[in-house]
Amino acid sequence: MLKILAVLAALALPTAVLAQAPAPEPVEVMILGTYHMANPGADLHNARIESVTTPEKQAQLEAVAQGLARFRPTAVAVERVAPDQSTLLDPRYPAFTPADLLTNANERVQIAYRLAHHQGLTRVYAIDEQDRDGQPSYFPFEDVQTWVEANGASERLAAMHGEIAAMIADLERRQATETIGQLLAGMNTPEQVMADQAFYAGLMTFGAGDDQPGAVLNSRWYARNAQIFARLLQVARPGDRIVVLYGAGHNYWLRQMVETMPGFRLVEPADYLPGG
Repeated sequence: MLKILAVLAALALPTAVLAQAPAPEPVEVMILGTYHMANPGADLHNARIESVTTPEKQAQLEAVAQGLARFRPTAVAVERVAPDQSTLLDPRYPAFTPADLLTNANERVQIAYRLAHHQGLTRVYAIDEQDRDGQPSYFPFEDVQTWVEANGASERLAAMHGEIAAMIADLERRQATETIGQLLAGMNTPEQVMADQAFYAGLMTFGAGDDQPGAVLNSRWYARNAQIFARLLQVARPGDRIVVLYGAGHNYWLRQMVETMPGFRLVEPADYLPGG
């Protein structure tokens, strides 16, 4: 009988040890949605952005970096496709110098590289996913337009475009009265993220029966964001504090994926942005 009890105690020991093992530290992630500061005109809707290389805007961006530094990030991730998918390191960051801030208006340089340099980070990752040859587009908007034109829904789509145009016009106006930190804080509130997602949700009303181009677009947009998030999982380490800088259109799904991933914790940018 004593031998049986000894065996049972030995079998129970690993379970007890495991129960006492501390849980891994959570990965804290800040999704910082932004407008495209270099005016690339690559999106469905584009804003006219004032130059961010002026002394006034540079001072505002420096305040943004100082605010984000309070988060004490351990890594930064940006909207770029990494040539080396095993490391996902951004190949352009090592060549960055502060002089680039006066010539390159891209938000990756102005916010992500500035912050990483400020904090002495080497872990700057490129986690983007883009269309691939021979595969369906991640944003098949042309199929939605074709269905709209064939089904007399042009006015409905035009009204949706009008709502986005009004939001963009408001952003363009507020550049004259608000700092970059205030603009970013406003773009990243949960309420604004939901408002931005309304356009994608509205596209699901364009379709019928077996022909659902709006639903397909939403599924492909989700798939791109899922690929982006999977790369974030690839580089994240327990206890990390990661700033993810992306176009604001990605905000909704990336935030949702962070919130629902065990071991991850979403951090609100407005808590760290000047004017937030």
